[in-house]
Amino acid sequence: MTSENGRPGAGSPADGPLAGLLVADFSRVLAGPLATMTLADLGADVVKVERPGAGDDTRQWGPPWTESSSAYFECVNRSKRSIALDLTDPADLAVARELAARADILVENHKSGALSRFGLGYDDLSELNPGLVYCSITGFGSRAGSAMPGYDFLVQAVGGLMSITGDAAGEPTKAGVALVDVLTGKDAVIGILAAVTERSRTGLGQHVEVDLLSSLLGSLANQAASYLSTGRSPGRLGNAHPSIAPYETLHCRDGLLAVACGNDGQFARLAQTLGRPELAADARFATNPQRVAHRSELVCVLETALASDDAEAWSTRLAAAGVPAGTVGDIGSGIELARTLGLEPTVPVGRGHPDQIRHPVTYSRSPVRRATPPPAVGEHDREIRQLIASPPPSHPSATGRHEMEHSE
Repeated sequence: MTSENGRPGAGSPADGPLAGLLVADFSRVLAGPLATMTLADLGADVVKVERPGAGDDTRQWGPPWTESSSAYFECVNRSKRSIALDLTDPADLAVARELAARADILVENHKSGALSRFGLGYDDLSELNPGLVYCSITGFGSRAGSAMPGYDFLVQAVGGLMSITGDAAGEPTKAGVALVDVLTGKDAVIGILAAVTERSRTGLGQHVEVDLLSSLLGSLANQAASYLSTGRSPGRLGNAHPSIAPYETLHCRDGLLAVACGNDGQFARLAQTLGRPELAADARFATNPQRVAHRSELVCVLETALASDDAEAWSTRLAAAGVPAGTVGDIGSGIELARTLGLEPTVPVGRGHPDQIRHPVTYSRSPVRRATPPPAVGEHDREIRQLIASPPPSHPSATGRHEMEHSE
């Protein structure tokens, strides 16, 4: 969509809420690419800057593999354009700087200060482009932890997440996905959109900094509050909850059932359905604090009753009674559940590429853009270089930014 002055406009609602924004993506691996893919889902034009040849490290992170790359790479790089630039080459560096000069947003997750060696740090680029929202993602911040390598597994370990994950008698355990990277990527999007909104009032961009450790700590919620309130770090409880009971997996005749009673009314319905209505009046179990204090006795009583039938049968009965409960499934069954509920959990991205999990938010008026396949390394070199080499539009925005049209 083009505005009256010939420059790309904001687009229609169908183009996505961020249509018209240009993102220079200097990130790789997971946290940064997840953030920029989210911006792309929302309509932004994301140009992914990659090393010539190998490209993003995750292109080689397999199995599993797709027809053209790795499933790992593809899951966070749809709907982007790719340009291959060697920042040690003066000509390529000039292209990178011009891209940044025209961008609304730049995202990078290199070691703290690494891009400054090429004149691509925030202080360098904010002079060229005062409206630039520059997002840096690091492992441990840009101060005393700037030299520390930022890997999700490491942060899960040193940040405390592993200490509360796993069975009480077992070893500390990582989450089954790179959860800290995912949380940090989402925090980065929050910070970027806040800065873009603020820029609409002031005309100025700013430096947005996000680090894995802070994102992890910010996600610990009640567990961090427990430590700050008592001075004692909570430990591992397996699938049990430190403050609610029953809120855990319980053994049935054939397997596990997840039960999540968040209040006394739900527990009373659980007891009734199990054929043990007297439990709701038992002094040990009548209130949540008492149930937590007598958790081991409670679990023994509940599992004795649950042993009379299979988990699926109990799940059906309890759901009908208004008790939050369900069988323990896998990722495939989780996706199928979403389908049966009409949540449309996956989207196609193009022939030769597997479907992907969709953007998790729905919008009543400005839906996310139609997904396009993750790019090959440097797939869009020619069109992006041609655009960078052309003069910028004659009517730059009030912030000095220049938008870059697709050559489609």
